[in-house]
Amino acid sequence: MPRKLIIDADPGIGDALAIALAAIDPAVDLIGVTATAGCISGQLATHNILAVTEAVDPSKSPRLGGSDLPRPDFGKIGHLGFMDPVSLQGNYGLGSVELPYAKLHNQHESAKVLVDLVRNHPHEVTILTLGPLTNIERAIDLAPDFLTLVKELVCCGGSIGVGGDATASAEFNFFADPSAAQRVLRAPATKTLVPLDVCNRLIMSYEMFNRFKEAATSRLHWFCTELLPFALTAHHEQLGLEGMPLREVAALAVVAQHRFCETRPMHVDVETEGELTRGAIICDRRRSLRKQPNVDVVQSLDVQSILDYVLQISRLAS
Repeated sequence: MPRKLIIDADPGIGDALAIALAAIDPAVDLIGVTATAGCISGQLATHNILAVTEAVDPSKSPRLGGSDLPRPDFGKIGHLGFMDPVSLQGNYGLGSVELPYAKLHNQHESAKVLVDLVRNHPHEVTILTLGPLTNIERAIDLAPDFLTLVKELVCCGGSIGVGGDATASAEFNFFADPSAAQRVLRAPATKTLVPLDVCNRLIMSYEMFNRFKEAATSRLHWFCTELLPFALTAHHEQLGLEGMPLREVAALAVVAQHRFCETRPMHVDVETEGELTRGAIICDRRRSLRKQPNVDVVQSLDVQSILDYVLQISRLAS
């Protein structure tokens, strides 16, 4: 039976590809996609989610949640060497071209959509977060029992031992809203964390892109002609990489193809106040650990199998 899934995202080219693959994958029942603010504003994230779902045109339309949240205010953080993801995603999240603007009819706020869908399917829904955890915190405020009704919460974010991408110590999603990340990780629920340590290992090389382009059918044409070429060029120009990490796709694979990953239970927390460590994960791995683990952390990925999964799903996009 397909796994019921909600994706909460701030698209972002990687987010967009993960949403598209989830909408096509027959092993996934994508019942909702909700917008949050992160690398772009909530309003622009709402627009981008509409653009992606319309481009893919899934056979079963997911319920969409909108957001009016502004992009997080990072203040004066130049001393942290902040890396703004806009440089890799484009000013509009999906490259540098502003898409025709569309609006949700009778737009419902993302947190309310999350609560409604989970209550309609108690203990059946997996939520995959690809952006900051702001909407999950808001859903908890709306419904204190929210996370107890979720089957599993899978979060793409954080860094255990490889440093950050937004700053030297913090991954962007946790850096953007560290208090929400801290609250969600501390909450009692079944949670899985997909940190930079593993999701950075899944790379779309130029060779992989050519294979993807050959395999992909019409519903993914936009990704092959506009989005992925922009991202590959940006990663080469900004970071000197001959390819781009598919972090969000790695997180989707953890949900859709759990056999492709190995996890380890850990006790983790998030720093919210440190001048140099805002959004950094603190992971207690001492042998004398007395705190109970609060999250399963993905330790390894079968990278080749996930790349094969991406190609397999792309061929289904007819």
